[in-house]
Amino acid sequence: MELYSERGFEQTTVAEIAERAGLTERTFFRHFADKREVLFAGADALQELVVSAVAGAPESAAPIDAAVAGVQAAAALLQEGHEYSRLRQAIIIASAELRERELIKLASLAVVIADAELTAGRLAGVVDALLADPARLQAMADASSGLARPHAAQDIAAELLAAAS
Repeated sequence: MELYSERGFEQTTVAEIAERAGLTERTFFRHFADKREVLFAGADALQELVVSAVAGAPESAAPIDAAVAGVQAAAALLQEGHEYSRLRQAIIIASAELRERELIKLASLAVVIADAELTAGRLAGVVDALLADPARLQAMADASSGLARPHAAQDIAAELLAAAS
């Protein structure tokens, strides 16, 4: 992260990352497929957290309330690592390649929630509409850039509520 912040994502090489971490490039590639994955390594844990929060919402909960529960769980985790999240998001915003990757990860999260059948009457309509609308996907990516802000959870929840209306 420090190298990306100092030099920029595009200018940072795997060799430099490995050297800074005290590793060989071979060891780096045992842990990461490429240098982008350094920034997205926690995506699986975040995905599990969100899916668990949505699944844990009461059956009687409205789809938007289940979605808000997932966003709030994610926001709580990101708030714990506030400085890391802020730095990570700044690096992502500065790179078109990373912004695209972030969109793909966010869309994947929506698909996982839908595929887990957590949406039987809950999120299916919201997820389908999101995946079918590139402008809304971009808006979601733009909203995620604020996750490092202290009130991001409330802002995103408000956006979800507005979108559902």
